[in-house]
Amino acid sequence: MKTKIIAIDQSTSATKAMLFNDACELLYRVNIPHHQIYPHAGWVEHDAVEIYQNMLKAISCVLEQDDNKEESTYSLAITNQRETVVVWDKYTGQPIYNAVVWQCMRGASICQALKDKGYSELVREKTGLLIDPYFSASGVKWILDNVDGARQKAENGSLLMGTIDSWLIWKLTEGKVHATDYTNASRTLLFNIHTLQWDDELLKLFTIPASMMPRLLPCDSVFGETTLEGLFQEPIQIAGVLGDSHGALMGQMCFEAGFGKATYGTGSSVMMNIGENALAAPEGLVTSVGFAALGKVFYAFEGNIHCTGATIKWLVEQIHLIDTPAQIEEYASSVSNTEGVYFVPAFAGLGAPWWRSDVKAAIFGMTLGTTKSHLLRAALESIAYQVKDLADMMSQSAGIPLKELRVDGGPTKNNLLMNFQADMLQAPICCSDVEEASALGAVLMNGLARRKWNTFAEILSLRKEQKLRLPQMTQTDVDVLYKGWKHAVKTLITSK
Repeated sequence: MKTKIIAIDQSTSATKAMLFNDACELLYRVNIPHHQIYPHAGWVEHDAVEIYQNMLKAISCVLEQDDNKEESTYSLAITNQRETVVVWDKYTGQPIYNAVVWQCMRGASICQALKDKGYSELVREKTGLLIDPYFSASGVKWILDNVDGARQKAENGSLLMGTIDSWLIWKLTEGKVHATDYTNASRTLLFNIHTLQWDDELLKLFTIPASMMPRLLPCDSVFGETTLEGLFQEPIQIAGVLGDSHGALMGQMCFEAGFGKATYGTGSSVMMNIGENALAAPEGLVTSVGFAALGKVFYAFEGNIHCTGATIKWLVEQIHLIDTPAQIEEYASSVSNTEGVYFVPAFAGLGAPWWRSDVKAAIFGMTLGTTKSHLLRAALESIAYQVKDLADMMSQSAGIPLKELRVDGGPTKNNLLMNFQADMLQAPICCSDVEEASALGAVLMNGLARRKWNTFAEILSLRKEQKLRLPQMTQTDVDVLYKGWKHAVKTLITSK
């Protein structure tokens, strides 16, 4: 019999079902989008029942593509959008309100009140996070405080809460298993990353009864069994669960401290393995559980950049400097440098490590000799500078040199950008051709849970040869260019 893994990647916009073989090769995939609900300005919700139904449909569709079902055995792995949270009635199995999405700002006043009372340091010390509506706790509190009868039901033990993984597991096991993994838990503001338990003081702070909370498990656990509502005659295992960014860290096989991953998308998520000690993150970054497997817990620093690929999209769609994203490399390569031009793409404010939502994008250093090529090169280099802002801060705070940055996403196909990124970091850049890094991370956890592999070394043997970009620029030249970038950002911030 062939062993195959169904991987669910339940993201903010869609649910993707993928089928992998036991060699971690992607065989088939199906993508089903779900509705985005915006009841008020700044509020974002999802229909948790729709997400569950879409997951079942996606799995059914992907299995239809498998011609060898009779000769195969299956298991299920899950990776998911992280901070989005669901509250449901454990007796009816129905959510009492839509899922509150990580983008939702309804908890802003709750968070501000706690900050005003001086709880920021306590929360940061216990959770590694900032008090912010981005994380799950304020969304749960809002539901309990604003949905009729919710608070009383919660106090009576009738309600459960969980991130999307927990909701899906509960539904798949017909209410038998209410559990989550350490990575998703570490994004709720309710989980103590040092004790690896729900924290009573934090639960009281957000007025959330402990009876609502799921059981906590390492990522490489068997979470339960499911027939997928009769899709399988015999139950299959749910094994391997972790949040999507953590899945990418695992999928990129960043098993050692000093290895990091960057996903270049609309924005960029940068995460670095800092080892088995939960170090305090520097201002502007957060500490989370990176992943937990083989009896060990690895922590990570994380930061998010608002505009990387979005900058290139703006150049194409808004000001039409180029017709396609691919053209930027041709123009940018036609000049040897920007001639002192710096592009600070603060279109949505500045993200980590600056966290200044009030500033706007700007271009510095233009002269009458500045050409389109200089502007396009400056835009491209801004992506590398922003990643360097985070990577340098992570490395310095952890006291661990960056050994290698493993990257994925569309902009990684740009040779100029990747070479410049290696120069700026003075570290190797590994341009990965890994398809679906987050899902692959869940598949690897699934294999560990099923004891297909028993060491990280065994998993590393699966890693295909990757293209490495090595730094060519001298440290002196890097310092000169980066000093100009920091001056441009500082000028922009101080002008406010």
